[in-house]
Amino acid sequence: MIPDASGASDAPAAAGKTGGPHTASSRRKPREPLAPDPAVADGGFDPHVPNVDYGVLDSLIGYAIRRAQIRIYEDFVLSLSQWQITPPRFSALVIISRNPHLKLTELARILGIARSGAVLLVDALEEMNLVARRPAAGDRRAYSLVLTPSGRKTLDAATRAVVEHDAHVGSALSDSDQATLKSLLSRLAPPRAG
Repeated sequence: MIPDASGASDAPAAAGKTGGPHTASSRRKPREPLAPDPAVADGGFDPHVPNVDYGVLDSLIGYAIRRAQIRIYEDFVLSLSQWQITPPRFSALVIISRNPHLKLTELARILGIARSGAVLLVDALEEMNLVARRPAAGDRRAYSLVLTPSGRKTLDAATRAVVEHDAHVGSALSDSDQATLKSLLSRLAPPRAG
């Protein structure tokens, strides 16, 4: 799985809070303008539209990675649609589940998003009854993030779906190719020194 980097597009939907009439389109969660839309007509994103000259884009590593990421994102969203779990939400649930006493600012740093994006992400997970804020030990001003019982159950089911999704998207590559790809990508994004 390749998480969507923004995370900030996971704000809870504002439907029901304005008091006005609600249509299906007004209840739809606002989407980050540059984020891929898995609901695109014509069956989704085509990474290479026929008869289009992509110029220098076809020679760029970053563009090739982005095209693959969009296709993987679409499959991920479809695979987890029953839980409304997006890549940022799944990543946050995994990190929270594996790191007791995690604070929101730490989650933001780990996911590589702004604190404001982490607030929106945790607000959405809290609204879905998957995550709760608890007073942090030793710091009355801070909160620790924990999974709710529903969050644990949802994460278990979603993890099984993600593993199946990952096997599906990786099925075009041999085990050796997958290991090579992961190794090469880790070399493009190594941990920061010090």
